[in-house]
Amino acid sequence: MVLLVSSMDKMWISFGSMGCMFLAMAFMFFVKNKLKNKFLKFILGLIAYILLFIGFITMIYIISNPTKA
Repeated sequence: MVLLVSSMDKMWISFGSMGCMFLAMAFMFFVKNKLKNKFLKFILGLIAYILLFIGFITMIYIISNPTKA
C-alpha cells in the first residue's frame, strides 16, 4: 500500500530532511574540528549519523512516492 501525500506535505517533509542533513553536517564539523573529549565526540558523531540516515530515508520516501491528484 502506498501512502499518498499532498505536494505541500512533501515539501515540508523535504525541508525537514534537508534540515536533518544540515544538522548532521554541522555536528560532524564540530566533532572533527572542535571537540577534544572522546565521549562527546562519540555521542555527537552517533547523533550526526542517525540524522544523516533519517534525512536519507525521508528523501528516498519523497522521491519514490507519488502525490495526490
